[in-house]
Amino acid sequence: MINQKQDWDVRTRSEACVKCTKPFSDQEEFLSRLFFGEEGYQREDICRACWEAVSAEPALSIWQSVFRLPPPPPPETLRKETAESLLRKLIEEDNAAHANTIYILAVMLERRRLLVERDVLVREDGVKLRVYEYRKTNETFVIRDPELKLAELEHVQEEVVLMLGGGGEQPASPAQEEPQVDANARE
Repeated sequence: MINQKQDWDVRTRSEACVKCTKPFSDQEEFLSRLFFGEEGYQREDICRACWEAVSAEPALSIWQSVFRLPPPPPPETLRKETAESLLRKLIEEDNAAHANTIYILAVMLERRRLLVERDVLVREDGVKLRVYEYRKTNETFVIRDPELKLAELEHVQEEVVLMLGGGGEQPASPAQEEPQVDANARE
């Protein structure tokens, strides 16, 4: 009796004919054969044009299949922006139109204990600047306090949620979970 290794690790379908190496096209018929070779059970997928040359070779099993291209991978879901990465991006852009958003992001990160307020400076022109330190890296962020009114907070919070990739039925962001407080009440 031949000592046949019980190796059930049979290859999956090939993308191309093993004889002529021509890639199979979508919906193309091909033949597969299973045989016992030097390395145990082996599978060969062969196009119709090459089949005649190997059809007489011994095989344990032969079957016909139709090659179907695998479906394209699902579109990669967009990575949600984190509050920290969005804050860094907006600070780098240095656009005055984002002052309110930058401030709300800084407050969110402060509440999450990622930023620590180290100082509040008031310039000669009356503009209030908050000095934050990022706990992990000790980086300093100087954020202009836009002195938002309570009526303005909801709009800015919605803008932040949208910029963070929220919307629809997503979990509430920390900006939504926090009770709305007058931003001027910080000092």
